[in-house]
Amino acid sequence: MTDDPRRELAEFLRTRRTRVRPQDVGLEPGPRRRVAGLRREELALLAGMSPDYYQRMEQGRDVRPSDQVLDAIAGALNFSAEESRHLHSLAAAARTPARAGRRYPPEEVPPTTVRLLHATPSPALVVGRFLDVLAWNSLAEALLGAFTEVPQAERNLLALLLHPEADQACPDRAATVAELTGMLRAQVSAEPGHPRATELVDELTARSGEFATLWARHDVEGTTRGRIRVDHPLVGDLNLDWDAYPMPGAPGPVLIVYTAEPGSQDDERLRLLASAVLTK
Repeated sequence: MTDDPRRELAEFLRTRRTRVRPQDVGLEPGPRRRVAGLRREELALLAGMSPDYYQRMEQGRDVRPSDQVLDAIAGALNFSAEESRHLHSLAAAARTPARAGRRYPPEEVPPTTVRLLHATPSPALVVGRFLDVLAWNSLAEALLGAFTEVPQAERNLLALLLHPEADQACPDRAATVAELTGMLRAQVSAEPGHPRATELVDELTARSGEFATLWARHDVEGTTRGRIRVDHPLVGDLNLDWDAYPMPGAPGPVLIVYTAEPGSQDDERLRLLASAVLTK
């Protein structure tokens, strides 16, 4: 993993440019086209900027694009709202000199949040900015596995799903891994140079070719909501929605709660799982 924000910005732009076909933006592809997606000069034309200036951005050189330039690039590449936010975040990091000796306090879960976890009737857990599992309730452990049996350094949602045996418990594991990788990418861009981010990305890249491929795509996802499918040994197939709620205070850990549509078969099976936990 590179800690150079300018290089991150350059790679993000390159991966996005090569995914857009000329015909998608009203350009004639022409014969003998040997590049995937748009050429640099074509994107510069669409964004109304100098080809030389855009080339320097993709080369990771010391350029400081304005918000207007970034918005023009985002519009030319048909960025989603999350991709646009990511682009601005990367550019802001590239404009800001790295602070030597910066301290990163450990992520902590307040006692009041721990009480809320245990008072919540749904599976719930708290994850850090880089998807480390910091706290959970008994129903979340029954749903997702015994976190206490995993060394603390490995209690990470993405790392757990990258284990080969995760395919059996999570039938949609590959899609979930891709989603979580996009969420991690967005968080890493907001904290360039964070030692935990560097450690985690380097470890997962070395351990998993699947993660390395996904990470190289530079996809980004918002940490807001999603769906998960779990094949549970006690209650069978569960399709649950999850929502992430930012905790009060500084940006960082979020509370994730899993729920099912009331009255659905998934709701009934989730209640059965809760009953099994209570009778232990």
